[in-house]
Amino acid sequence: MKDAAPKAIAVHKVIDDVLHRDRGRLLAFLISRLTDFQAAEDALQEALISALTHWARSGIPHSPTAWLMKVALHKGIDRARTSARESRKVRQLEQHIAGHEETDELPSIPDERLRLIFSCCHPALEEKSRVALTLRAICNLTTREIANAFLDAEPTMAQRISRTKKKIKTKGIGFSIPEPEQWSDRLGAVLSTIYLIFTTGYVAHDTGPRDLCLEALFLARLLVRLRPCDPEIEGALSLMLLTEARRSARIGVDGATVPVEEQNRSLWRQDLILEGRNLLSLAVARQKSGPFQIKAAIADCHMTDASPDWLQMSLLYQSLWYHEPTPVVALNWAVVLSELGHAELALRRLDGLRCALSEFQPWHAARARILSDMGRFREARDDYGTAIQRAPNRANRRFLENKLKDINQRLNN
Repeated sequence: MKDAAPKAIAVHKVIDDVLHRDRGRLLAFLISRLTDFQAAEDALQEALISALTHWARSGIPHSPTAWLMKVALHKGIDRARTSARESRKVRQLEQHIAGHEETDELPSIPDERLRLIFSCCHPALEEKSRVALTLRAICNLTTREIANAFLDAEPTMAQRISRTKKKIKTKGIGFSIPEPEQWSDRLGAVLSTIYLIFTTGYVAHDTGPRDLCLEALFLARLLVRLRPCDPEIEGALSLMLLTEARRSARIGVDGATVPVEEQNRSLWRQDLILEGRNLLSLAVARQKSGPFQIKAAIADCHMTDASPDWLQMSLLYQSLWYHEPTPVVALNWAVVLSELGHAELALRRLDGLRCALSEFQPWHAARARILSDMGRFREARDDYGTAIQRAPNRANRRFLENKLKDINQRLNN
């Protein structure tokens, strides 16, 4: 009895470590084998419960992740066996699993998480649903985090994810891996998924349990190896590398976000910048323009020597608008126009986006900045107040609070 408490604590710690590090990989493996999202989630949960008892009694296995994979897989088969109506499915499942266990042939996509991303991006599913479900299944993002990424309400996103799971099951959508020549049909959704994984980790840097940025970079690098010479994959990886290179400089000593143009460039990772720029050069040389290449080029323009190249960025946003005529692209383009001295035009464009983006925090922050530059401090104060209330993290909130403090000082003088 004396050793029971330390053993239990040790088991809980190992389980927590495995879930933080490998939950996405575990769930991806189970979904690909059991071909059912809910069944995979239930099987993993049962395996975790078994681990609490078994590991405390018999000791922690040499490979906890492999133990959970094996036990959860058999839990999933046992659950399927409980229904006579599922007997045919059980036989097919056992044959499917046996085939995976016996073959030495490497699959087309060697990482289970990437296999699941491609499988989730089935043409029968709406793209938004594909991306949301993959974020939930592979990276264990909460429904709220996914809703924020899509500018949706949390209940709306929860319903979307639930409906998508049901559709996969009722429509019999399989988890087959497309051949490389079929990847182009699903590549856009796959890249969007990986990039959302990256941006979610980048924005939630002060609250995220794992480094989603590094996970996204791993998946993007894997895609480049699996499908070399694809300019959009190279562009997506370049964009993430250039952004990741600035991470150490994005928070100041006061804990506030530092805009790119004000960052200490000596803190930027030159190895990632060089890699990102080389990839971008390769992508551009292939003369097949796409949105991720353009976004990478915009990121590079932010990092030109001395100061950002705002004029080139404006031209790039014009090209990006051709591919993605979205309110968010229009917002970012308006900010660049303001930097070029066209504040009145930028404000008119922002106000034209009010219906689409009035609930979007960056819209209020951008409008406040432009109004402040125009000397309209009382209006800017209102938008800064709204942006602060909706800030996605502490650093962004601190940055906006500093701006609001400056506005209040101007108004009081």
